[in-house]
Amino acid sequence: MNKVLIITYYWPPSGGAGVQRWLKFTKYLRNYGWEPVIYTPQNPEAPAIDESLLEEVPEEIEVVKRKIWEPYQLYKRFIGQSKEEKVNAGFLSEKEKPGLAEKLSVWIRGNLFIPDARKYWIKPSVKFLTQYLKKNPVDVIISTGPPHSMHMIALGIREKLNIPWLADFRDPWTQIDFYDQLNLSRFADKKHHRLERKVLQAADKVVTVSNNWAEDFSKLGNRPVDVITNGFDEADFEDIRSGELPAKFELIHIGAINKDRNSENLWKALSELREESIDFNQYLKIKLIGKNDFSVIQSIDQQGLSDKTERISYLPHRKALKEAAKASVLLLPLNNTPNVKGIIPGKIFEYLALQKPVLCIGPPAGDSARILQETGAGETRNFEDKEGIKGFISHSFSRFKEGKSLLRDSTYQQYSRRNLTKALSRYLDEFINQS
Repeated sequence: MNKVLIITYYWPPSGGAGVQRWLKFTKYLRNYGWEPVIYTPQNPEAPAIDESLLEEVPEEIEVVKRKIWEPYQLYKRFIGQSKEEKVNAGFLSEKEKPGLAEKLSVWIRGNLFIPDARKYWIKPSVKFLTQYLKKNPVDVIISTGPPHSMHMIALGIREKLNIPWLADFRDPWTQIDFYDQLNLSRFADKKHHRLERKVLQAADKVVTVSNNWAEDFSKLGNRPVDVITNGFDEADFEDIRSGELPAKFELIHIGAINKDRNSENLWKALSELREESIDFNQYLKIKLIGKNDFSVIQSIDQQGLSDKTERISYLPHRKALKEAAKASVLLLPLNNTPNVKGIIPGKIFEYLALQKPVLCIGPPAGDSARILQETGAGETRNFEDKEGIKGFISHSFSRFKEGKSLLRDSTYQQYSRRNLTKALSRYLDEFINQS
């Protein structure tokens, strides 16, 4: 088989959304003539641990692990966090107001750790992999970010060994939703943009997860950018039954909800429906599986929904899917930020496979809305459309009360991980055919 080296920060037993994309690609690459080799940290600062994901790593796959030094222990000590506590991704805060130390740490993060806190792994990794690849050659290198330090490692190898390189952006770099919250100096902002442009122009191929983001990256790098979306793995749903009518009218969300995803109008709509209908009040249940920003909990309290809300901080991936299968409606609030049209949360594809109604809160002209419309899996209501949100939930509740199936007859197989890996393999084959 041809060989591909995948440079990724997230790898089992790390849990969370960041690990899924390349774990699943790796799982199916051998089916299309490619043998993956993984390069990943031995001791990463993982947002969660999910030992069950180790079962999905292909047998006898080569996983090269090297120690990484990250400033997170210093960061935790600085903000008064214990060593065992996990550092939240993005700008999710479980405190009412971040302290001065936490605010200062954001400035340090954005201005001193460029492109990110894994920067100290770049030079040692380039040095190690340069020697490793001379003895263990591969046909293609893939880097996936964030963290974008993984791209910088691949760039260093590309400059030394001239191995074909595919750069995969699971999220934007300078256009990510929290970029403006990093409090960057002019110098730091220019450096982020310069490194981003360098990666975009040096990689032999650039791939991202949505059409809108592909257009953004294309403008930044002045080059074509391809799209391979995230997806769902059919194997994850083999023993999951979605057809049973739940006892409660459950609205379920999987994953973290940060401040930008906190939909005030969703909570207001639910509060109003509860006041207007004794039945709705009796059957309503909200289940949030994942970490939530303090603002989310505060909004739920303010709307009098605390007694109807169950919060589960984390579940292993398959257990989370089994819980989601009980849903009457699956919630998909998007980030109310400038780049929202390109946001396609990875969970949307697993929602498709569960075939339950999906309520997306975001722009009707965005990429997530397009997928729901094309597949017939759900509907999208704008951030300010409280009445539209209320109407969708009310209609779904009426079907629930009538005992009608809430399963959606949707077309979603194009988003299976197997099919998406086949698309990836075509790009990799192009490198071989050109050489």
